[in-house]
Amino acid sequence: MTPRHVVIVGAGPAGLAAADAALAAGARVTLVDEAEQPGGQFHRMLPEAYAAEHPERLHHGWRAFDARRRRVLAHPRCTWWSETAVWALERPAEPGPPRVHVLRGPADGAGRTRQTLDPDALVLAVGAHDRVLPFPGWELPGVFTAGAAQAFAKGERVVVGDQVVVAGSGPFLLPVAASLIEAGARVRAVLEANTRATLARGWGRRPWELVAEGGKALELAEYAGVLGRHRVPYRTGHTVVEARGDGRVEEVVTARLRGDWTVVPGSERTVAVDAVCVSHGFSPQLELPLAAGCALRGDFVEVDGDQRTTCPDVYAAGEITGIAGAPAARVEGALAGWLAAGGDRNSTAVARLRTRRDQGRAFAARLARAHPVGAAWTDWMRPDTVVCRCEETDYATVCRAATDTSTAAPRAAKLTTRAGLGPCQARMCGPTVAEIGARLRGPDGAEPHVEGLPPASAHRRPVARPIRLGDLAGAAPETTDPRTGNSRTEESNS
Repeated sequence: MTPRHVVIVGAGPAGLAAADAALAAGARVTLVDEAEQPGGQFHRMLPEAYAAEHPERLHHGWRAFDARRRRVLAHPRCTWWSETAVWALERPAEPGPPRVHVLRGPADGAGRTRQTLDPDALVLAVGAHDRVLPFPGWELPGVFTAGAAQAFAKGERVVVGDQVVVAGSGPFLLPVAASLIEAGARVRAVLEANTRATLARGWGRRPWELVAEGGKALELAEYAGVLGRHRVPYRTGHTVVEARGDGRVEEVVTARLRGDWTVVPGSERTVAVDAVCVSHGFSPQLELPLAAGCALRGDFVEVDGDQRTTCPDVYAAGEITGIAGAPAARVEGALAGWLAAGGDRNSTAVARLRTRRDQGRAFAARLARAHPVGAAWTDWMRPDTVVCRCEETDYATVCRAATDTSTAAPRAAKLTTRAGLGPCQARMCGPTVAEIGARLRGPDGAEPHVEGLPPASAHRRPVARPIRLGDLAGAAPETTDPRTGNSRTEESNS
């Protein structure tokens, strides 16, 4: 019997676990990721040229990750495609997984090659990216997403500044601050926007359920210990409401917030910094799931008890199904990979994975309750505050378009304001523009969305990743079947 060919997009905690499980179930696996090495953001590795003697110092759970990485990459049925971007998914005429169109080679490099894969099953584990709410001065050099700052610290041993404030909402702020400290930066403060009361309501509800998440508690305690040893204050109900500087960030204005994130008058303070790292939660990367035709449930990909999406033979795992952290992503990935490969869905091991997966989903719900985006965050902005950094569209322009009946529709608003037409294709400003428009139009005129994230239409991109016209106009792509190792050249229908 010919083994199933499972293509896995994303080699973070979920994707790597999916590959490991699919191989254990007897499948042939093609593991695809845009990075040079597997690990994703959580296990972002130093370049091999650094010859790091103790890479484990930068990671939690390094031994288990390293063992899984080596096992997967050395497996004879695994094909590892690094520096490979999936730029489109082509739906088939008959029920089944889509054809996967990839571009191989270093990002922005010359001579990248197009190839396609025709899998028997597809696992999407593409993760999420930081969501950042705009505030005056956020477009200045020196303002970074928290994820970018951590990527520099963990992946390059480079700090984004010498004097840094980390602000936003969510537990992710703590490991980011710890990474910056370990890499040599001085962190002036970590600011959690939600108040103690909000955090207590979210984390304190049904506290016995947290027993299953003891590993996360120990990890957070370790990060808190790092902050304590370096005398870094952690303030709840505070955030950065403005960045100032001549050509780059030189200082930030912090303020105390109420529960709805309105600024407490008179609480503003100025802090001298040369960098600020901001994250207000995460936005799942939904371009590929929507291109495959997957339905959404709220802001995330809808999956059943086997991690199957609504598309035949397409599975999803990790943060595109809910933000719950790396351990939950690994469990979902293992479940998706095993079942995508045709493994026994009634085994005892699968039952245990389902139980742990359900615990992860409960944790995701708790995390969302404890760290919501306050309704009044738009009060931080001024009319000239930039909302779309690519096109330099300001808040006043977005508001005018949203309240004018001739431009209120999402497409008309985009063409009028140009917000979302720049290089990032609304990945950064899309949630903000969607939420501003929905609030100004009111409940009767709002396009449905949940938790302030953009409606599904904001993620629909036939071309999921930027690709040069020259790459499209070049030689026809090769279709590779790792089951046989054979390739054939054919014209694409895309």
